Amino acid sequence: MKSLEEARANIDVIDAQIATLFEARMREVEDVAMYKQANGLPIVDAAREASASAAHAKDVTDPTIRSYYVDLQKSIVDLSKDYQRQLLQGMRIAYSGVEGAFANIAAQRIFPGEQIVGFMNFQEAYDAVLEGNCDCAVLPIENSYAGEVSQVIDLMFSGPLHVNGVYTLRILQNLLGLPGASVANITKVVSHPQALAQCMPYIKEHGFITENAVNTARAAAAVAQAGDPSVAAIASAETSNLYGLEVIERGINKSLLNTTRFAVFARSENPSRVRANGTFMLLFAVNNEAGALANAINVISRYGFNMTSLRSHPLKNRPWQYYFYIEAEGDETSEAGKKMLEELGDHCSQIKIVGHYNNEVSLEDE
Repeated sequence: MKSLEEARANIDVIDAQIATLFEARMREVEDVAMYKQANGLPIVDAAREASASAAHAKDVTDPTIRSYYVDLQKSIVDLSKDYQRQLLQGMRIAYSGVEGAFANIAAQRIFPGEQIVGFMNFQEAYDAVLEGNCDCAVLPIENSYAGEVSQVIDLMFSGPLHVNGVYTLRILQNLLGLPGASVANITKVVSHPQALAQCMPYIKEHGFITENAVNTARAAAAVAQAGDPSVAAIASAETSNLYGLEVIERGINKSLLNTTRFAVFARSENPSRVRANGTFMLLFAVNNEAGALANAINVISRYGFNMTSLRSHPLKNRPWQYYFYIEAEGDETSEAGKKMLEELGDHCSQIKIVGHYNNEVSLEDE
């Protein structure tokens, strides 16, 4: 057995080595932070943390000590995330709407602790990233009940930003009114068109008149400002606290499984994604000839890419012509992907890969 003094002297030497290695690790964390900022990626990456922790735990051979090492690793990772937040203080995240809108909630959960900046519409939020005023934008691309958000898909097709992540947020719509208002008093509801569509059975059941708003939070703000107890908003419960409204009735949307998919847009593509098991977003316009669309779809299928989504959109500058939005599983940068895109060019006038993501991340537990 070593003497106490000898053991303590050895610990001092080891602690000095740990300090040097810890500083070196945090220098690498600085590069990670800068990369995430450049590519519009959130600081928290739960999948990466879990896989790294499991891999490093195997390096500790003593099972008793291994459990302590797992705790140490978690502490180091937490400190690394705190350091990244300090480095990225002032990172600006654009979204369309005001505080309390579902996009605001999604942005806060994807980028906790960052500066969340609201804009009047999707175009302004997109342009804020394009012009460098914000680091990335969180915009909705699809709702499970009301369908896709065509304005954002159009921005994908016409703009240069990349999608570096897709997140899902469960949407619970609520009837919000002035304090003391009741369902019996309401004659008109105000909300975003998609929120109105999600709640249409409830609206028809009560015979409400509808009025469109830019988004759900602005609808709540308008109801609060108007001061009319016969007018209610359809929005999130969080919004009621912001504007002094009361939740008259919760969960009025038809499907309580209603979710919205949000995409994170950034100026740079994230090349570090694990593409083999991911999904890519492809937009294309086919040549104006018979069978062009069928030929394009056959090309994608023939190279083994499973299409999980296919939708058409009108081209703004060519009446009665359309472009197509596809999400497909696989790696478009593989040899098969390169050949697929090359052959697709024989049938298309425009082709664009707008993004690639691994797995959709649920924001419920964030």
